[in-house]
Amino acid sequence: MELHSHNLVEHTYTDILYELRPAKDLQGNKVKGLFNAWIIINNPSQYNSYTTKAVKEIILAFREASNDRSVVAVVFTAAGDKAFCTGGNTKEYAEYYAGNPQEYKQYMRLFNDMVSAILMCDKPVICRVNGMRIGGGQEIGMACDYSIAQDLARFGQAGPKHGSAPDGGSTDFLHLFVGIELAMISCTACDPWSAHEAMRYGLLTEIVPALKVDGKFIPNPLVRTDRWVGKKTGEIIYGKMKRGEHLEKGKEKMKEGEIDLSLLDEAVEKMCTKLMMTFPNCLSKTINSIRKKKLEHWDQNKESNRDWLALNMMTEGKAGFRAFNDGPKNDREIDFIKLRQLLAEGKEWNDEMHRAISPQFK
Repeated sequence: MELHSHNLVEHTYTDILYELRPAKDLQGNKVKGLFNAWIIINNPSQYNSYTTKAVKEIILAFREASNDRSVVAVVFTAAGDKAFCTGGNTKEYAEYYAGNPQEYKQYMRLFNDMVSAILMCDKPVICRVNGMRIGGGQEIGMACDYSIAQDLARFGQAGPKHGSAPDGGSTDFLHLFVGIELAMISCTACDPWSAHEAMRYGLLTEIVPALKVDGKFIPNPLVRTDRWVGKKTGEIIYGKMKRGEHLEKGKEKMKEGEIDLSLLDEAVEKMCTKLMMTFPNCLSKTINSIRKKKLEHWDQNKESNRDWLALNMMTEGKAGFRAFNDGPKNDREIDFIKLRQLLAEGKEWNDEMHRAISPQFK
């Protein structure tokens, strides 16, 4: 019998990579006729930020993997070892979308479809976190069913620091992983978490070392391990080494080593194999039932969030993205105090306002 293709279009990928890698059995042997689909963001020079073109290709790739009868699981990852994804491409945001809400609204339709494509994939989706997962990268990562990270990775949001709100998924998903209080501080203050913190908070499935020193893997040396909680006071108590000393020694250790993601790949392959050793329809139904908790929030909010994010490109979004793209390397944020002072005086958002608060006009 000739099988029908249910893909919307046949497509050649250019901004991402789409690879079918053989599934492996419990002994690590390749399984004939079964594969894991690897969807790889391929923009390492810009920390794997996604362009409009890449967003389209990610949607098509998830649709293709979902329809492929031979695919066991999807691995969503990126090129290199610095970043899984840092969100939307700020150069494109600053040079094309800033000040053009009608265009950004169409872009956000694509972004929403990308998140929905992940949440509605008929195959389990593993986020292989090969590096930073920040901003929109955090959001598409949380849309996945599992997250396995190398322990040098960092996690967090950047929206309120750069002219946006984390309404591409974080305000919908993050509290489901870590609770309201931790979600609130992450989404507003934008302080990043280490992989060890993210694991402890419940954001990740597993973390593995990535730094190799003298041929041996060691945990992230920038993360403190010499701390414990006082039995009576509940306060966090550190060992004899001061924080500054710890960071300096950690940086020295980083210079001595090399990054090796082989343990990350092993952990991802092991998870794919675990998923293969289940009834596929029972697995899919279970995953979809758990995904409903994310979808309840996502479907309720995505369209109104899209409208707001588009209009925001006339004011704070325009200022924030252009400051990040055009400002000096060591000064990419607007003058927040000046902005608040001008708004307190009743000043309107116009070109004069942008020049007054933006680092590129200093």
